[in-house]
Amino acid sequence: MVAEIESPRDALLDTRVAGGRHLLRERSWWDRLTSAPSLAIALLLVILLAAGPLQPMDLFLAKRWLYRIEPGLLPFAQDVLDPIAGQMVCLPVLLLVAAVIARKLRSWRPLLIAGLAELGFLAGVGSMKVILARGVTYERDPRFFEAGFLDMGAKGISFPSGHASEAVLIYGAAVYLIARYTDASQRLVRILTGVVVAICINSVTVSFLIGWHWASDLVGGLLAGGLFLRLIVDWDERSRRRSEDLGAEPIPESA
Repeated sequence: MVAEIESPRDALLDTRVAGGRHLLRERSWWDRLTSAPSLAIALLLVILLAAGPLQPMDLFLAKRWLYRIEPGLLPFAQDVLDPIAGQMVCLPVLLLVAAVIARKLRSWRPLLIAGLAELGFLAGVGSMKVILARGVTYERDPRFFEAGFLDMGAKGISFPSGHASEAVLIYGAAVYLIARYTDASQRLVRILTGVVVAICINSVTVSFLIGWHWASDLVGGLLAGGLFLRLIVDWDERSRRRSEDLGAEPIPESA
């Protein structure tokens, strides 16, 4: 019996399939860790802990450290570092990325994803802030349901941190659009992901040092932003697969 000779094309295909299986195994633990159920459970756990057991720790850590360490850095922290994760900066970045990709692909989908990200922040994170009604650190009361937007305005809606949520959700959505809908290299996507991580660290560190948020607010903000980002990514992936299964016109993937 003559052994079948594998063509170079088949060999290349086998290599890619094996590589794909390796990536699938490599990513599975991260996918489980950052799945919507896992993030929702983690966020709920942080809320429950922040509502009781973590309050003494929150009080102890809320020292407005930058005022003690180096007050001269306050203007730079407040006016330069903190706004990076604010709406005035991150939202235009997301809209610009979505608009450029939408124009190249001749598709409204990138703009829809950007809109869902902003809706997730305003309606999702915003409603949590209003419902939980936690006051800011300098009110020295870390309890939930003791403040509120109507009573204290922005000072009464501390949990979860809006800037921490935006750092993950808004910038994360921009990187997802670049990774999923352009031909950007994996190296570029990794670099952009690292930038988002750096922005998250900056947001959490600045808010903590200035004393604008309880420590648990910041953890809750990261988890809330990650949860809404995951929900958007999962919806996008499911809708793409459903479109392919139904034989509809495929959704553009890259420029």
